[in-house]
Amino acid sequence: MFSTCIFCNQSLGTNTVLEEFPVGRRLAFDAAKGRLWVVCRKCERWNLSPLEERWEAIEAAERIYRDLRMRVATEHIGLARHRAGLELVRIGQPLRPEFAAWRYGDQFGRRRRRTLLIGVGVTAAVGTILAAGVVTGAITAGMLGQSGNFVNMFMNGRVILKLPTDDGVLKYKRLDVINSKLVLDDDGQWLLTVGKGKRKERTFRGAEAERVAALVLPKVNASGARAVNVQRAVADIERVGGPEAFLAATIASPPVAARRMTRPGRAGRLGYLPTPTKLALEMALHEEQERRALLGELKALELAWQAAEEVAAIADDLLVPDSVRERLEAGREQAPPPASA
Repeated sequence: MFSTCIFCNQSLGTNTVLEEFPVGRRLAFDAAKGRLWVVCRKCERWNLSPLEERWEAIEAAERIYRDLRMRVATEHIGLARHRAGLELVRIGQPLRPEFAAWRYGDQFGRRRRRTLLIGVGVTAAVGTILAAGVVTGAITAGMLGQSGNFVNMFMNGRVILKLPTDDGVLKYKRLDVINSKLVLDDDGQWLLTVGKGKRKERTFRGAEAERVAALVLPKVNASGARAVNVQRAVADIERVGGPEAFLAATIASPPVAARRMTRPGRAGRLGYLPTPTKLALEMALHEEQERRALLGELKALELAWQAAEEVAAIADDLLVPDSVRERLEAGREQAPPPASA
């Protein structure tokens, strides 16, 4: 059973309510279609559970949901919270646009609120530091007027994406991510370029480009969006004919509005697309990956989750002091050999 998010590698948490599926603090399930997701509370992405682990858990989730009184429900979607902290999202039979708007509206809305809170906190901290500097004479009043630039420097200087490669883990900042370029090559395959310069720039093709794009797009859309832009994104996908058609059309030919607004050299750059288009790209890619998994390509899903587990294990190991690691190694060497049968 997996414990980390496929998309951001963060822990999915645990619950003590659902014995059949103790992973996650928010679970979404569709009993009619036999689908069970673990919703990551860090990145808000929906992780589709492996097929063999769903059925008993879905039946148990349905029973628990019906017994809970703390519910908020529409005609097709319900949310209930257990006193132990587990949240259950019950999916009925909504139309696809309705489900998509509800599902992604929650994700992008939480991202937007989180970004606003971070922005306010950083601005307040920088303002306090600069004001103190003015009082002590270390900072002039003119520098105080540049506080907005200091905030931008902080936000742009953070590492927001880590990509494991054969050369090690590549670290990318905000400007690297928004300048990622996604196009089709001469053979009609995806071509994704991330980062700038010889040390950080990497180009991915085909299925690997799709996998990396699924990690890049949430960072491009890290600031979230208002409900109106989510609705526009859903409408754009439906107007073209669904997620697969939208991906093909958008990557092959960026929207006219984007081409008019984009300066030379920015064509195909993800961060400079219109907001609804960026949101729709992330939504469509997520749904297309899920569709393939539901069609039987669960091996790819399993490999993606295993990769997430490996990255998480490496990250955890980096936090172990050398002294502890040495003691563990010494313990292994001194341990007696196993008894023969």
